[in-house]
Amino acid sequence: QLQLVESGGGLVQPGGSLRLSCAGSGFTFELYAIGWFRQAPGKEREGVSCISISGNSTNYADSVKGRFTISRDNAKKMVYLQMNSLKPEDTAVYYCAEGEGGYSWCMPRATSDSWGQGTQVTVSS
Repeated sequence: QLQLVESGGGLVQPGGSLRLSCAGSGFTFELYAIGWFRQAPGKEREGVSCISISGNSTNYADSVKGRFTISRDNAKKMVYLQMNSLKPEDTAVYYCAEGEGGYSWCMPRATSDSWGQGTQVTVSS
């Protein structure tokens, strides 16, 4: 069973950067497309980005295109989300989870309703 744990959140000023990490366990980590999702207070959870099994295909929400970069290291069972030029509206709890996808495609939609604890990102001056 795939298990994922998020880390790397924190408080950052507008325009700053953070790198989130998603640590996977289970011998089949490399067989899953992975997505990053976020939920702001009072809002529904939304898909932010995803990466295919091979890592050669990524997808981003319009609100983060050009600012966020997703990557993965299957040997280390890790997925990362580099977030640059952060804005106050990026403030949310960020989660990683299995996303819709295959070897060379993905969509930032979750495939289950099972979520970890997430990591809080706060963008404020």
